[in-house]
This record gives sequence, structure tokens and C-alpha cells, in this order.
Amino acid sequence: MQLIRARFRLRHPGFSLDTDLELPGRGVSALFGHSGSGKTSLLRCIAGLERAAEGFLEVNGELWQDSSSGHFLPTHKRPLGYVFQEASLFEHLSVRRNLEYGQRRIPARERRVQLEQAVELLGIGHLLERMPGGLSGGERQRVGIARALLTSPRLLLMDEPLAALDLKRKGEILPYLERLHDELDIPVLYVSHSPDEVARLADHLVLLDDGKVLASGSLAQTLARLDLPTAHEDEAGVVIEGRVLGFDTRYQLLTLALPGSSLSVRVAHSPVEAGRGLRFRVLARDVSLSLEKQRDSSILNLLPARVVEESPAANAAHVLVRLDVDGAPMLARITRFSRDQLGLYPGQTLWAQIKSVALLA
Repeated sequence: MQLIRARFRLRHPGFSLDTDLELPGRGVSALFGHSGSGKTSLLRCIAGLERAAEGFLEVNGELWQDSSSGHFLPTHKRPLGYVFQEASLFEHLSVRRNLEYGQRRIPARERRVQLEQAVELLGIGHLLERMPGGLSGGERQRVGIARALLTSPRLLLMDEPLAALDLKRKGEILPYLERLHDELDIPVLYVSHSPDEVARLADHLVLLDDGKVLASGSLAQTLARLDLPTAHEDEAGVVIEGRVLGFDTRYQLLTLALPGSSLSVRVAHSPVEAGRGLRFRVLARDVSLSLEKQRDSSILNLLPARVVEESPAANAAHVLVRLDVDGAPMLARITRFSRDQLGLYPGQTLWAQIKSVALLA
């Protein structure tokens, strides 16, 4: 089984990092939390840029660090790529020569990513002869990611790679990051404080606070936990991996199946081929509850659900309700008055009315 095992204890004046993690050795694991929660410190320990007094790191069976035996692989010997907020390109070199610099670090026989592949994945073929000074922020970052990939890393670290970009540039680069997720078998640790980025890219979520791990688990299940601060934010909600069943050309509606279920949701969208996997997000504020299936409602998506548990919300007038929709977790934020009128209790079956479904693609 492919796993990343990371245990670190690091002490700084006014801050300490104390983590013990077991992460999937493939896909994207997001390190999420507010500023100062320890995300970058943990990433730097994994990179070997910070040497924790107590540290252990094993990446898919390869031991990179073990303080108990004195083993410490220095950063330049760790087969990793590191993408920072700023691309830090060599300004005197063309884009092509920047990429070739990354590739030359690896002997030809050990290269797992070829220059042509990285260029195509990041959509930078038209930039190869340009100089960095003439690139936009999004273009620079795409070149920086391609350069990191050309070191053929066994682990890719990304430290808020979109933080320095405006919304338009973020929108341009996110599809390329999704392609990396789908087409490369390189595990990624992705630091972010953006719920939207995490929802679109992550498979596994690590929630950090004050240098400690509050939670670590699959994205869908972790976002649905009522005991975590993520459930009490305004953008609280769940992410579901759906599959396209079909497209209604008359009404321009896409139908998506819930994972492992005969249930489906519909969303206004352009056509997408049947069978394709698409990730979608449902916010807690967009889910209402009813004891009976409404027949005269404008709400498209009415799904049978079971009440799992409830918790007070940040606003004293509301409660958060966790639901099970044929195996898929979902959250609803409703008023306490509505909770009492419906007489909600764990195990109760009812209908979830989803006012809005957002495709994350």
C-alpha cells in the first residue's frame, strides 16, 4: 500500500509543530488551515528545509528521515519538487531553458516526466521561446510547476501556488492543476487556505490549527464532520464525486449520479459526455429539509435522506444537520425553529431539498 508517513516535532519561540500523519501515497492531500496554523512549517519539514528535533518521514516505502537513528536525507537528495507562491524563474533564461535546467538535475535514465509531456500538461508550448519578464503571473506559475515536474519527483509539494494570483488568473491555472491530478501518478501535498481550491483539487484533507492536526481523512467525510470548524463557516458544505448520466438538451440540464447510488442530481450546465466523472459541491446553506416529498416546488433536486446527527451552528438561531444520502454525506443549515417544527431526531428519514449544486470543473 502506498503511504506517506510523517511525524514531526518542531519548536520555535511562540510556535510549535506536533504532527503525526499517515497520508495516501497518491492523489492530492491538502494541508488546510488559517494563517499561522503550521501548514508551511510542516511542508518545510517534509522538504528537509527545517530539521525537526524529532522527525520521521517515509514516502511510499522510502525512508527520508528518522531522528531515532540519526538518518536525515538533505533536501537536495530528496526526490521532490517544490512549488512556491512565486515561480522564482531564472530571468536571464528563456522558458525552454528554465525547463531544461529542471530536467538536467535528473539523469536521463531516471526521468519519469519528459519535457514534451510537462509542456503539454501545463499548456505552455507557445511560451517556450519567451523570457520570464514578459509572462503573466499565471503563465509564470505554470512554467514553475512544469519545471518542478521535470525533476521527476516522487513527491510534489505546493505551497499556496495560487495565492499571489488574482481571481481571473486562478481560474486560468486551476484546470491545469486538475489535469496534473488526473494524469500524473505523483502524490501532491497542497498547502492552501482557500476552500474553493481544496474542494476542486484535494482527495484527502488535513486540517491544521496551532501546529496540531485537528483532522485527517477523505475530503468528503472530513468536510461533513460537525465537530470541526470547517462545518461552521459560511461556505460549509460537502464535495461529492459524481458521474455523468446524461444531458437534457431541451432544458440544458446535466444529470449526475451520486457515487455507488441510483440517486442523481441535475444541474444547469453545458453538455458533458456520459460516463465522465465530475466533482460537485453542495453548501449547507443550500439544503433545506422536508418530511414529505414536495410535488409543487421549483427546487430541482429532492433526495431521500437520513438524519445522522446535529450540532449548534455559529449563529445561535441555526443548527447544523448531518445527513446520509444513500451513503453520501451531506450537511444542512436550518433554523432551530425549523428543527423543532420538523421534530428532527437521529435516524429519521426525510427529504433533502438542494437549492443549488455547483460543478467544480
